[in-house]
Formats: sequence, structure tokens, C-alpha cells
Amino acid sequence: MKILLFGMGGQLGWELQRSLAPLGELVALDHDSWDLCGDFSNLEGLAATVAAVRPSIIVNAAAHTAVDRAESEPELVRTINALAPQALAEAAQRIGAVFVHYSTDYVFDGSGETPWRESDTPAPLNVYGRTKLEGEQLVMAACARHLVFRTSWVYAARGGNFAKTMLRLAGERERLSVIADQVGAPTGADLLADVTAHALRALQREPQLAGLYHLVAGGETTWHGYASHVIGLARAAGANLTVAPDAIDAVATTAFPTPARRPANSRLDTRKLRDNFGLVLPDWRQGVERMIREIL
Repeated sequence: MKILLFGMGGQLGWELQRSLAPLGELVALDHDSWDLCGDFSNLEGLAATVAAVRPSIIVNAAAHTAVDRAESEPELVRTINALAPQALAEAAQRIGAVFVHYSTDYVFDGSGETPWRESDTPAPLNVYGRTKLEGEQLVMAACARHLVFRTSWVYAARGGNFAKTMLRLAGERERLSVIADQVGAPTGADLLADVTAHALRALQREPQLAGLYHLVAGGETTWHGYASHVIGLARAAGANLTVAPDAIDAVATTAFPTPARRPANSRLDTRKLRDNFGLVLPDWRQGVERMIREIL
């Protein structure tokens, strides 16, 4: 079996290279791959790559994820987040391949306090959310054998992330202000990659499992709770921090105006995924604690 992975250089793509390798021959591409096209602005090139490789599985871990910058370049974001995935999904359908795609909690407006289900009506607040919603809809319409995973607050030990930013600031400042009215679940790229591999194996046995799923770590927190946990772990591990334990202030989203609006409720209900694939999703703290041990 041959697997074609796009976005190999990102946090999720890096972990997918590890988790997908035992499933078959892996062809992994990035934007600047020279032998095959991984450039998401070149739709014809992407389709030609699929035709040349003829994989059994295509996994798309590439996306435009700069949420605020997206507001000023909507056409580029739409090409990368919607039209390119559509082109790949259409190519997958032509050769009978499975297509795996990742979406986001930003397809919802963040209202209420109830975790969002797959059947809830999307209402994105910003360009990023709108293009990711369009992308997942185009993918599901184009390729019958699809797995679309919506996730949130993704991090990894490799590359930049919120936790690393908080640790850097905690070593530079005596006081921090962190948003406390947005709720979600920090989700490790390693967890996403491992669940993807598990789901693909299950899909080979049970084709009816294809569909849209919510995939996040267990539990919930705010950005303030996330930052406080990370800084507490680092302090316990002996990190040299200047911020005091009681000097992490909880503030409202309005304290940090941004070009793109963020959803306040990023909770995702993962019951469908857990029931269909027989999975237990660990509490968000477990993955964060492992990541902190890796980076300190």
C-alpha cells in the first residue's frame, strides 16, 4: 500500500510521517518538494502528483493557519484551504483512494457552552474558518472514501506553539496577562497522527466508518488555564522563570484586539469518534506534560 502525505514539514505532518510509516510505503511532500508537486497554489500540479504516485491513501496535513493574516489575503487562503483540498479529493476519487483531511473548531461561531457535535450547524467568524468549512465540504462532496477530522488548539514539541511562547515570556517578564474566556482542549499533533493511523486501519476493515469526526484531547481549559499549567510544570522542573506563580492575570478576549474574531467556545464533542473507533482520548494535560518534558 502506498500513502501520499502533503504538508510533511508542519507539526502534524512531522508526526504523521512517524505514525503512517508502518501502514505502507510513504511518499511525503512539502511546499518546496522538487521532484513532485506539493505546492497548494498549483492545483493542476497537485492532481498530476496524485496521478503519478497513484496512492491508496492521501493525507492532507497542509493548510494556511495564520488566522489574523488570513483576513488580508482571503483569495490565497481559499486556494490553500478549500480549492487545493478539493483538487486532491477529486484526484483521490478518480483512483479510488482514501482521502484524509483536517479541519477546525473555527467552523463554528463559538456560542454557548455545549461541546459542538458533527451535526451542529457551522457559522464561522473569520476568513480562516470560512475557508476551512468550504474545504471540508468540498472534500466530502468530491471523495466518497474520506476521513475529515475537526480539531483545535494543536501543539507539538517541534516548532513554535502557545506553550513555548508562554515559557519564553515567563522567563522575561514578572507578570503575564492571558485570555480566560475562550475554552477548548489543547491537542497534541502526536495524538492526531496516532488516531489517524488507527482510523485508517479500521477503515480498511469497515468502509462504512468514512465520514466527519471531531478529534481533540479529553477535558477542557482556557488559555489562562493552559498557560498556568505549563508554567507550573516548568517551575517544578527547575526552569528559571521570573514570573511569580500569582502573577498570571486572567483577562478577557477584548484585552487583545486582533484582525480575526475568535470563537469563545471551542469545545468539540468526540463521542462519535470514540464510539466508532473504540478509542479513549487522554486528558489534555497528559500530552502537554509530555511535551514540556521534551522541550525543557
